Amino acid sequence: MPSLKVRIQPGEETLVNIETIFYTRPQPFERSITLLGFDIDLVAEPIRYTWVHGDRTVKTTSRPGKPYPAMDVTHRYREPADNVRPRVDVTYRVRYRVDGGAWQTIGQTLQASGPAADLDVREAAPVLTKR
Repeated sequence: MPSLKVRIQPGEETLVNIETIFYTRPQPFERSITLLGFDIDLVAEPIRYTWVHGDRTVKTTSRPGKPYPAMDVTHRYREPADNVRPRVDVTYRVRYRVDGGAWQTIGQTLQASGPAADLDVREAAPVLTKR
């Protein structure tokens, strides 16, 4: 199954206590193979996204998120940290058919862990200056 890259906004750095946006871009997975003389068609559909934030928290959604201005899938980091390494794990439901017959669903889902991204969580403090 295809592993998906987590996309993060604002980028490789975010701030403590600010909503950080997560999303991914699902790829269609369709394959046709010949096995023991039978033509087999496979289709895998993402049904669940598990967002591993890298700070020992996780969130599960049924959608892949969207970039800004959508605030579809977000996370608020509570502590500053270097290189928290977030990722997205995708759970797929797989259907198949043999020789053009009826589609059947495999009883188990399959999961693909995505590669970890680099993300630093910074803390910013307001500073008064004389104008």
